[in-house]
Amino acid sequence: MTAPIARLNPPTLPDAGAMGYSQISVVEPGSRMAYVSGQVAWRPGGEAPPADLLEQTRIAARNARAALDALGATPQDVVIARCFVTDLTPERLHAMFPAVLELFDGAKPCLTGVGVAALAAPDLQVELELTVRLPG
Repeated sequence: MTAPIARLNPPTLPDAGAMGYSQISVVEPGSRMAYVSGQVAWRPGGEAPPADLLEQTRIAARNARAALDALGATPQDVVIARCFVTDLTPERLHAMFPAVLELFDGAKPCLTGVGVAALAAPDLQVELELTVRLPG
């Protein structure tokens, strides 16, 4: 049985746990790891991404969940997530954050938000990248 990922929010750092993520994740040595490429609002049927940031985030989160499922992993196995957002502002972060937290299902992995000028296509606004400790 794989040891759980230890999640830490030491009192000497801002309380990220209250916002839904952790400052530190500790994985036992020898764990098998997977690295999930950035998931965006592209769908298997090829439909164009919606213009709305929250809807794009929901689709990217569904794609990330599908990647976890393919690995036999759950949100509890996510060590760190990176969220790349075009034109990042506090308002845009606030608009998309609920969909990101929903992906984690209460797991509170480490989370890094990065504002970027552009993503892989001009209509994309958000991309989620995961580092996952494989169960087993």
